Amino acid sequence: MKNLYIAIVALLFLSSCAVQKPEKLIKEADVARLIKTLSSDEMEGRASFTPGIDKAAKFIENEFEEIGLQPVEVHMGYRQEFSVKRIKAGQIEAILNGKSIESQNVFAVSDLPNFEFNNNAGNTVYRIAASEQFIPRYREIIATKTKALVLVDNQHATAFKRFKDNSSRGRVVESVNESAAIVFVLGETDANSFNVKASNVIEELPLFNVAGMIPGKTKPKEIVLISAHYDHLGIVKAVDGDAIANGADDDASGTTAVISLARYYKKLNNNERSLVFVAFTAEEIGGFGARYFSSQLNPEDVVAMFNIEMIGKESKFGKNAAFITGYDKSDFGEILQKNLVGTDFKFHPDPYPSQNLFYRSDNATLAALGVPAHTISTDQIDTDKFYHTVNDEFETLDVSNIYSTIKAIALSARSIISGTDTPKRIPKLKQ
Repeated sequence: MKNLYIAIVALLFLSSCAVQKPEKLIKEADVARLIKTLSSDEMEGRASFTPGIDKAAKFIENEFEEIGLQPVEVHMGYRQEFSVKRIKAGQIEAILNGKSIESQNVFAVSDLPNFEFNNNAGNTVYRIAASEQFIPRYREIIATKTKALVLVDNQHATAFKRFKDNSSRGRVVESVNESAAIVFVLGETDANSFNVKASNVIEELPLFNVAGMIPGKTKPKEIVLISAHYDHLGIVKAVDGDAIANGADDDASGTTAVISLARYYKKLNNNERSLVFVAFTAEEIGGFGARYFSSQLNPEDVVAMFNIEMIGKESKFGKNAAFITGYDKSDFGEILQKNLVGTDFKFHPDPYPSQNLFYRSDNATLAALGVPAHTISTDQIDTDKFYHTVNDEFETLDVSNIYSTIKAIALSARSIISGTDTPKRIPKLKQ
């Protein structure tokens, strides 16, 4: 009788393990459906502040509702709404030494609707010399947040034009700085006398993350975050008649993983820690969605963050492989790899350290606050010819690669989700 009891228990255990296999609950056909929809022309490239991103958000909301996730913002549904300001350059006039500067040779960086200053007010004059690097010097001057005139050597004409064009397209900010007004003038060497006057067009615009959760059974206050960004570039300059930057790999692939994992864990229904699934907005224009989301929670409550970015193609390590950014900053990667023993899949450290990927995705905000927040990717970023182009479409993806990566994440996360493993915290960045 005792042997029969042991056999029954063993059978039940094996049956339970079989049910938990990701391929039982995650289907490759559904993975393809999700990516196809998110990267379709109907979504118009999912740019922030456009009808396309609203369509994408509604699609993700419907998936979350069908899965049965609980809204994070109970009173608002799955959308986590906030606003930012977009500042576009208006009119600008600059007179130096009695000479009016041509419009193509001057631009301003300011959050003010209007401003005017001259040499009589004690304002600083900076220079960016031919021997200096434009971008570091530009950033250094902008960081002063004062009223200033900047004389730029003609050697930097190309960089000057690029920054001027960017100012006309608009900057997005979370809050305005009311003291900075910095005017850049190209080709002038002296400013014995000057007067500058400029205006900006300032709009307050809505943004929204899409988030849902599965409360933990025994450790509900401990959060495991699974995320990706769902925005992309939108309508861009046409190439061979195609102007839609569909963003299939960047990052419909990651968003697909988030939805697929939400469905998987909801069906399992055995998570001890709370699982929060979030599709971030506005990653492509400055990571505003992740920053806002991070400000709404206590980072000490977040045990780990699985951020998923561009898993649509085979990695440089071959099949059944992905890399983790910031691998050496915690034991997050080691835990994941331990849970994959006996499988063909392997997680590697980031092979592109010079690209600074750890601080270029939506994991960065929480990582800076000490959370073991890492990005999982397979993209060969140094050679990816489709990155940020109109050719980042479903047809360029390897769906089987996406499917295998999603299954590997599902398996590798299980000890963190069950509460048996807790990754070490990342050293906080100094503010």
